[in-house]
Amino acid sequence: MDAYMGIDVGSVSTNIALIDDDNKVIETLYIRTKGRPIEAIQNALQTVGKKIDPSIVVKGVGTTGSARTLSQAIVGADVAKTEITAHAVAASHYHPNVRTILEIGGQDSKVIIMEDGVVTDFAMNTVCAAGTGSFLDHQAARLELKIEDFGDIALQAKARLNIAGRCTVFAESDMIHKQQTGHSKAEILRGLCDALVRNFINNICKGKRLDPPIIFQGGVAANKGIKVAFEDALGCEVEIPKHYNVMGAIGAAILAREHMEQQGGKTEFRGFEVTNFDYETKSFECEDCSNMCEVIKVLMNGELIARWGGRCGKWEITG
Repeated sequence: MDAYMGIDVGSVSTNIALIDDDNKVIETLYIRTKGRPIEAIQNALQTVGKKIDPSIVVKGVGTTGSARTLSQAIVGADVAKTEITAHAVAASHYHPNVRTILEIGGQDSKVIIMEDGVVTDFAMNTVCAAGTGSFLDHQAARLELKIEDFGDIALQAKARLNIAGRCTVFAESDMIHKQQTGHSKAEILRGLCDALVRNFINNICKGKRLDPPIIFQGGVAANKGIKVAFEDALGCEVEIPKHYNVMGAIGAAILAREHMEQQGGKTEFRGFEVTNFDYETKSFECEDCSNMCEVIKVLMNGELIARWGGRCGKWEITG
């Protein structure tokens, strides 16, 4: 069986998706990056390589996420695309009429506006991580709760509190104050869900029409409290796709299939054996002009395989 692979490497998670010629999902994997993207990519490929049928042949690979260039160099991907493009492609494939995509991951949040399957507008959070997966993980740990139970507990609240959600520092301080005044964990969590959704809509989505159908994807989509808070704030149903936490990887896989069908030829994928190679990244500052660009280079078993980062392109090596 022919297959196409998508790899989405972010600051919090590393995701892989394998699809067939009809874009049907064959296998998915979601693991934590833990600040070591190269190891995460190798571990993820090793796991997937053991799980899939040996008869599956990878005909193309696409990468996305904040480490898409690095992962492209490591695995020998055929195409690398932004998260906006990958998430939009995956969402519109499964929901052709989608108008609004809400995506919240480990460290970033984004809204994508679609019209007739085409991205017409988008926005992402900047320096603030309020409402992202890492912030929710931290608050769950502080309250001695499993993150998987966060949403269920929030929906048990009998009252809704007003918690500041525009900043992680203010939100946490407000939560501590509410604890000290005797409010229950359920009420505090529900208030936090409402606050974070309010922050998302008022800041990231500022000036944008959020028309249904609305799709909610990313790791935070597993939080039932956040989903209900979005539905209450927007006054309509918010749908969560089956593969909500690996939609970026699925989009990258679809883009890889389309790329290989258009370009033809053989994939650059190095195979699952990349898990056995030694990778090293280095950087240097180019002093040839006043830009002083930081140039990144990747070595595989001591051999230079990729280099990027210069504004003029003189150092670029993509494979």
